[in-house]
Amino acid sequence: MCLGIPGRVVDIVDADNHIAKVDVSGVRRDISVRLLADEGVCVDDWVLVHVGFAMAKIDEEEAQFTLDQVARMGQAYRDELTAFTDTSIT
Repeated sequence: MCLGIPGRVVDIVDADNHIAKVDVSGVRRDISVRLLADEGVCVDDWVLVHVGFAMAKIDEEEAQFTLDQVARMGQAYRDELTAFTDTSIT
């Protein structure tokens, strides 16, 4: 199962290549924010992350609601966090 999980941008790692570091439930990793280049992504923005890409900007209220709901999914959510931790962009 693949989920879009909210993450908070904690750093812009490489602005030229559209790479940001996000925090997803305490797990931090680099993702591509290239798909949101026209909108601009800044530190403390919330984004919906799917397979290493920020797919949309969302507000903090939506992010918290979504995190609460996906956490209720139990093992599927834990599996998604593991996949998030174990993958990287190159």
